[in-house]
Amino acid sequence: MSYQPQGYQQQQQQQPHYPPPPPHPPQQPQQQQQHHPQQQQQQQQQQSSTDSGSFPGGSYNIAHRDTNAILNVNLQPGGTVRSKSGAMIHMSGTIQLQGNIKFSMKKLFTGGRMSESTYTGPGRLALGPTLMGDIITLHVDGRTPWTVGKDTFLACTPDVAMETKSQGISKSMFSGEDLFVYRVGGQGLLWLTSFGAVDRLDLQPGEQHIVDNGHLVAWSCDYRIEKAGGGAMSSLKTGEGLVCRFTGPGAVYVQTRNMDEFDSYISSRSSS
Repeated sequence: MSYQPQGYQQQQQQQPHYPPPPPHPPQQPQQQQQHHPQQQQQQQQQQSSTDSGSFPGGSYNIAHRDTNAILNVNLQPGGTVRSKSGAMIHMSGTIQLQGNIKFSMKKLFTGGRMSESTYTGPGRLALGPTLMGDIITLHVDGRTPWTVGKDTFLACTPDVAMETKSQGISKSMFSGEDLFVYRVGGQGLLWLTSFGAVDRLDLQPGEQHIVDNGHLVAWSCDYRIEKAGGGAMSSLKTGEGLVCRFTGPGAVYVQTRNMDEFDSYISSRSSS
């Protein structure tokens, strides 16, 4: 019999009383819990990037967001939508297309839409904006006083009314919007386009938010023009360094790109 120290025998006897915990089973639930929030975040991102729905007479979905968006519309028999002239990409042969010319001295003076296209189902069609950008759906309920930029209109359902409205010379010169904008009324869906992606800013009563001029798409609250450094504008100077201060309650849709700055960039590259 070989000699073994007493301490060694005690360690052998005590060792079975302290078994190591199994390594794998407790770690599996932890790994699943760590990946679960990531899966939820991916699902939320996928849901936020899609926009689809229905309206009396048809349904719609917006595809290829955020910079090459198109509006796909499926029309039931007799269902109609209106769009700006030249927005149609393709459509079914069963759809009836009618071009309407709405001439008036007011539209001629204000630069309003002189023509629009009306599509009557059954069939499907795709509409697209002129510039690279996104398309958003504005739900018009007849109660919220939405105002939209003149160049942002893409299409709408038949019960949406759009009236040309003057916003004043000072605002038109320095907000990046035209002298005349559209005041939206009626009820239905209104699809607007942007240059770049779109962000929505929801403002509480009394809450203020500053937007750089040239980035406005649509808004439902009041704003005033200020110098970028603060303080109300006191004189008509260059539009450089001016911003729009919005005051809630209401919402503001802003686009991530500025058309005037993009034009300046293209001109500078062309001349060099």
